[in-house]
Order: sequence, then C-alpha cells, then structure tokens
Amino acid sequence: MFVAIGNTPRDYAWGSHTAIAELLGTEASGGPEAELWLGAHAGSPARVLAGEAGAPGDLRAFIAAAPERALGPDIARLGARLPFLLKVLAADAPLSLQAHPDLERARLGFAREEAEGVDVDAFDRNYRDAFHKPELIVALSETFDALCGFRPLEESLELVDELAAADAASRDAAPGALALLRARLSEDDGLRETVEWLLRDGRGGDTGEASWVVERVVALAPALAADQRSRFAPAYATVVDLAAHYPGDPGIVISLLLNRVTLRRGEALYLPAGNMHAYLRGLGIELMAESDNVLRGGLTPKHIDVGELVDVLDFSPLPVPYLHPERTGPGVDTFRPDVPDFVLHRVEAADAPGTPIPLEGPAIALCVSGDAAVAGAHGRATLARGASVYVTPDEGPLTVTGDGLVFVASVGAGYA
Repeated sequence: MFVAIGNTPRDYAWGSHTAIAELLGTEASGGPEAELWLGAHAGSPARVLAGEAGAPGDLRAFIAAAPERALGPDIARLGARLPFLLKVLAADAPLSLQAHPDLERARLGFAREEAEGVDVDAFDRNYRDAFHKPELIVALSETFDALCGFRPLEESLELVDELAAADAASRDAAPGALALLRARLSEDDGLRETVEWLLRDGRGGDTGEASWVVERVVALAPALAADQRSRFAPAYATVVDLAAHYPGDPGIVISLLLNRVTLRRGEALYLPAGNMHAYLRGLGIELMAESDNVLRGGLTPKHIDVGELVDVLDFSPLPVPYLHPERTGPGVDTFRPDVPDFVLHRVEAADAPGTPIPLEGPAIALCVSGDAAVAGAHGRATLARGASVYVTPDEGPLTVTGDGLVFVASVGAGYA
C-alpha cells in the first residue's frame, strides 16, 4: 500500500527561511523552517494526504489502526511504532551541542524518571522515551558544516598552545587563561574533566575561571580565523560564529575540542550514541531512530544536565565519522549504519530503472528533484518534486523510475 504523506516544517529559530521551500518547490511560510518531519513521531506526525477511504488523519494514527499491515507482523509485535524518523533539516544558524544515549541507558533513564514522577514534558526531563537516537545526515546543499566527536587530544593541545601564543603576543594579554585550559586538558581523563568544568563553572559556577577562558578565546579567535597559515582557522571561525549567536556560552570553547567538518553535497555523517555534535549550517536529509532523547552540552537556553551528559558522552578521540554509501545497484547508493533501526537509499531514478530496493519493513520515499514513480508488488505512486509517500512492507522490493532524485528510508536488516 502507498499512502501519500506531508507535513508543515518546524519553525525552530535556527532554521532557514528559504531552503526547505526551495528544495521541495513549496511556498515559504515567511518564518524560519528548520525541520520537516516525515514519520510517526508524536511530536509532529506526518499528515496522511491520500490512501484508503477512511484512513486516519496522521501517520501515527494510521499505524495504530492496523499495525500489522502498516509495519509488518514482526515489527508490529514489538509495538505499534515506526522505528525511524526521516527529516529534511535546514540550519541557518548553529544548533545546540548535544549527544544521545545508547539503548540501555535510555531504558534505565526513562524508567528512573518515570518512577520519580518527572512529567514527560518537564523542562528538566532528560529521557522522554525508552529508545536510543543514533542518526545520519546526508548533505543536500553544496556544503554542510558540523561539529562531531572529539579531536585527538594532541590536536586540542596544539590548538590551545596556538591560542596561548596569540594571547601572549596581544596588547591586552591576560596571562593564565589558556594555561588554565591546557592544564585541565593535560590531566588524567582530561577531555571529560575539561568539558565538565567548562559546563559547571561556565554556567554560574563559583570561580569564574571558565568564563575567563571563554572571554579570552572569543577575543583571540577573529585574528586567528583570518590567518590561513593555521590549520585550525576553520575552528576559530566557528568560535566567532558561535559567539555571535551564544555570547559567553562555554560551548564556544568546547567546540574547539571537536572535529570541525564540511560535508560536500552527497557526503554523510553518522552520529552514534555518545557522539557530541552540533550542526552549524546547511541543508540535509536526516534519518534517525525514532526518539526524543537529547542530552545538551551548550549553545542553548534549554536544560543541561552536566552529570548525565558526561556519563553519556564518548570521550574517545575519533576521526570524522563519515558514513560512505554502498553502491547496491545501478543508480542506488545505500547508507547503512551499524544499527538495524534504519537504512537510507539514495536513488537517481534515471540510472536505476529496474534496480530492486529491498524492504525489511515499512518505508518512506521522498522526491527532492525531478519526477519519479515508485512501484511495488501491489501498487505504485507518482512523486513530483517535494512529494513523499509511506510504503507498507508487503510492497517490497521497490523500483524507482523517472528522472528524479528519491530518498527511500526503511528499516535495516535484523531489526525485528
């Protein structure tokens, strides 16, 4: 069964006023349009636009009404829940620093807060459900900027030494701030110690030392960002940008400890549990496990639970977590993360006539350019640019024809 779906973009303040509308060929609202949710998450379930007579008005209700047909019997046995959430994300300003828990921690944290009677919508609630939230992002804009995962400690120390040298040479030098930061980083478990100290002391702590470090880093960053001899110039430019949006926030300094990456169109990142990250600017297709569990770590007025965050974070220095696609057939590239909750196929329809796209469960197809037809075992849907459709698992495998670019999100092998 093919069911046409759609939604209204979420109007978060960091969203672009034009990017989603231009991509999908729709009329812009005039306000920020940050995320278009195509899924069954309770926060913004997709609307059902067409389907069988009497179909419920949103995808969440549609699935609840007949879970075995909508999800397949194996997935339905786990609950009437779509395991993934597909989004179009358009950032015109930096998002918060954040990380997501693994499945075990999410289950324990949710149970604990339920037992404590914390309202699920409370400002200081950490776990709004019992699920993890790994995610991937594929760049649709020419460039997509992000922070993701901790740099090697040696790089962070080199960067801090460069800041300290600039501080010592400046007329208004305030000796000590960068030495203080370096000393923290050099301790045993220095990354964890530094992040926790910056967040605790930099958000109303007693000493004022972290705020002093933030002040010096922000003062030094513009000149260093303009010095193309420094390999850290993009990181300093990010400091300038973050300081304009979140003045005085300790997340500005934490950003220097993270990998700074610019994706080119078609490139992807995969953010597993514990990876601290922030999207800075760009348009992309985001696919994640369906969850609302976010532990924030700066660059936000929202709740930050420092203790819970540092327990969730993976402080292991990592390379940039690119997710390279597999060519699974003519015209079809498949992004397959290390979790079974979701898989993403990018289909160039003109190059993929007859290429089968297997379904391990339900799917959502979104056309972002041109026109395409998606066909399955029992039905077919024609997708103009900007159109999307929910596909029940009995339709698989799918084929895509036409001249469009289509993203097909589905469940990975072994989920149920």
